[in-house]
Amino acid sequence: MTLRIGINPLTWTNDDLPELGDDTPLETCLSEAKQAGYDGMELGHKFPRTPDALGAVMKAHGLAVVSGWYSSNLLERSVEAEADALEKHLQLLYACGSRVLVLCETTNAIHGAREVPLSKRPKLNEPQWKRLTESLNRLAEHTAKRGVKLAYHHHMGTVIQTAEEIDRLMFATSPDVGLLLDTGHALYAGGDPVALARAHGARLAHVHTKDVRRDVMERALKNDSPFLAAVLEGVFTVPGDGCVDYPSFFAALAAAKYHEWLVIEAEQDPKVAHPLTYAKLGYQNVSRFARESGLAA
Repeated sequence: MTLRIGINPLTWTNDDLPELGDDTPLETCLSEAKQAGYDGMELGHKFPRTPDALGAVMKAHGLAVVSGWYSSNLLERSVEAEADALEKHLQLLYACGSRVLVLCETTNAIHGAREVPLSKRPKLNEPQWKRLTESLNRLAEHTAKRGVKLAYHHHMGTVIQTAEEIDRLMFATSPDVGLLLDTGHALYAGGDPVALARAHGARLAHVHTKDVRRDVMERALKNDSPFLAAVLEGVFTVPGDGCVDYPSFFAALAAAKYHEWLVIEAEQDPKVAHPLTYAKLGYQNVSRFARESGLAA
């Protein structure tokens, strides 16, 4: 099969920490991504937001639009209101050839709060679980009718963080709700990315590959650090440069016959982790893991 490997602009510039790479032009992100070998890139705050402008800039670099993050607030507003809020983003993705929507429920989330300890992140009560899962089912049905698959992104500091919460979300939602499995967030939250890939292989709609520096993670957990503080300390890196068991993870993807995008997403300080160097390393390692697992020829 033809394997498509993409990257997130977080390697160069950070939406949650604008001072990281704020002076890096979009042109640099795109040209270096292409130079490193990537087929596409996810969206960030520096990208044009109209189909014509976005399509033109991506075409100029020979890159596809992989997807783009969307923050939902289904615990606070109706599915109809959420669909209305989502509409322009959904139109942009579809018009530019993307067929997957990265969505995370961010009601009361603390992943962007620089002074809030991770232990203060929101957790769902039973009525909230019912509301979220039912709402996701309806929203995912809506996006599917529009030709775009909803891929739910579990994330540190949000209502769906742990492996147990991921399991419950998948069991309580319809197949229209796909899973974005993020190796770095899964491990940081105390889960096993390999076990999650094996358990939910049929629901995988998107994959983010990031690695974890174990010493930084353990220190951040011990100190109950805010999520962004751990990012600044270097908790994440590209695949193959940390402690995630990537050979086993890719074997699980191959067993699940995963055939969607593989995206490197490893937010780091670009002044500490040279973006092009790490982009190349991530691409080389993911390509190798995919070949060795049989996921790609």
